[in-house]
Amino acid sequence: MSLNARDLLSIGEVARRAGIAPSALRHYESLGLIASHRTAGDRRRYERSVLRRIATIRAGQRVGLSLDEIRATFAGLEPHQAPTRQQWRRISARWQPALTQRIRELEQVRDNLSNCVGCGCLSMRQCALFNPDDGLAASGRAGARRLFPSDD
Repeated sequence: MSLNARDLLSIGEVARRAGIAPSALRHYESLGLIASHRTAGDRRRYERSVLRRIATIRAGQRVGLSLDEIRATFAGLEPHQAPTRQQWRRISARWQPALTQRIRELEQVRDNLSNCVGCGCLSMRQCALFNPDDGLAASGRAGARRLFPSDD
């Protein structure tokens, strides 16, 4: 595909339009989440489709997915292309189990928050918020080790 220089956006323009810092764009690029073209002066230029791809990344981050999780869902997609509607359906379906689990964890925090005095024990049997049924002790991991059961 032949690219016209007028169809490419500078890093500053992408950052402004996406509402993120240029350093975030460079970071996303270093992780392989997005890709740029380089000018003869080694300046980054992005295809307009990168804006939709960044929106997808930001949507994943907003719901609590890590960049590694987002990168895994982008596997098989060309780094210069935004996901198509069909690809977005696949991506969002892949995110559903992790989001459902996070929702359950947040509901548990919400529902048990009044029982917590913030002692930090995380291993007492009565700590229904962070260590229901003293699961950490049963696994040999007693003590203040993790906030949510899925954290490792």
